[in-house]
Amino acid sequence: MDDKKKEFWRGVKFFLFSCSAGIIQMGSFALMNELLQWDYWVSYLIALVLSVIWNFTFNRKFTFQSASNVPKAMFLVFLFYLVFTPLSTLNEDYLTGLGWNEYLVTFINMFYNLVLEYIYDRFFVFKDSIDTNDVANKNK
Repeated sequence: MDDKKKEFWRGVKFFLFSCSAGIIQMGSFALMNELLQWDYWVSYLIALVLSVIWNFTFNRKFTFQSASNVPKAMFLVFLFYLVFTPLSTLNEDYLTGLGWNEYLVTFINMFYNLVLEYIYDRFFVFKDSIDTNDVANKNK
């Protein structure tokens, strides 16, 4: 498969796994926000962490097919979220404080997360280890 086609499918896989992570994020957020009635930002933060773990696990294995050092890759993703999480949490709090719908604001942040994390993962976290794991070797 040529490089352009491979990158297209890598983007599709990242999008689909990110959508599944989004379902986890929205479902867990709804559970904590609506049923448990926890503070909004606590619900958002926990839901974000759950979706990040899910997304990292599947995208590392199947999208980027990376055999890289997992703790190192996870640490690099942690650095991304060290910046993204406070900014998105502040954005969530600010916009909902203005009366914006909580789910709309969460969806907006999820979109930013999808785009920024793909770029960060592709060109920084997994840059030198793409297509090096057992899944990639089976497909050769």
